[in-house]
Amino acid sequence: MSTSARDRLIVGLDIPTIAEAEKIVSTLGEEVVFYKIGYQLAFAGGLEFARDLAMSGKKVFLDMKLLDIDNTVAKGVENIVRMGMSMLTLHAYPKAMKAAVEAAKGSDLCLLGVTVLTSMDARDVIDAGYGTDPHTLVLRRAEQARTAGMGGIVCSAEEAAAVRNIIGAEMAVVTPGIRPAGAEKGDQKRVMTPAEALSAGSSHLVVARPIIKAVDPLAASRAILAEMESTLSG
Repeated sequence: MSTSARDRLIVGLDIPTIAEAEKIVSTLGEEVVFYKIGYQLAFAGGLEFARDLAMSGKKVFLDMKLLDIDNTVAKGVENIVRMGMSMLTLHAYPKAMKAAVEAAKGSDLCLLGVTVLTSMDARDVIDAGYGTDPHTLVLRRAEQARTAGMGGIVCSAEEAAAVRNIIGAEMAVVTPGIRPAGAEKGDQKRVMTPAEALSAGSSHLVVARPIIKAVDPLAASRAILAEMESTLSG
């Protein structure tokens, strides 16, 4: 796994239009090499944009959180492999993960199991019908992802250390909900700073609003990369 901060910072393009996404990518230039595209941009032409980013040499994390019957998941993953994506999320349900792993076999696509969304706390998990707390549910799904042969896990940085103990050193631990010191949490409930997340065992950090909503996105990305580099080299 690369020790470079630039390979570990994933900027979330959580914006409504391709024009705005293109502006962010242009503004960040060579400073950022990895981008996340989720539902909002995907449904505004973002899938074609994702292909274009990949063809231009950028890495793309397609955050689709797939979950369906085995055949549908497998066929979706096969097409995503052809798009040249670097990472893809699916919900960490054992059957879906097994189907995805089989479909991606032989490719460079890193499959990530989504455990518990960082916008959810203990009450939210109970309301969703799970008879356990977020931490216990995250660890159970991490173990299932390891068993299925997934490339990594998406979880809160708060669970990164415990997840790392379960999945070992090789799998990716991708953590959203990253906020520089003093930044607003927004709708995230389980957050950490970049330095805290890396120290806890995160391999990749997803940062959206603190960069794309900043007055100076390039300066914001450079500050986060500097904090990450300091932690990785310390």
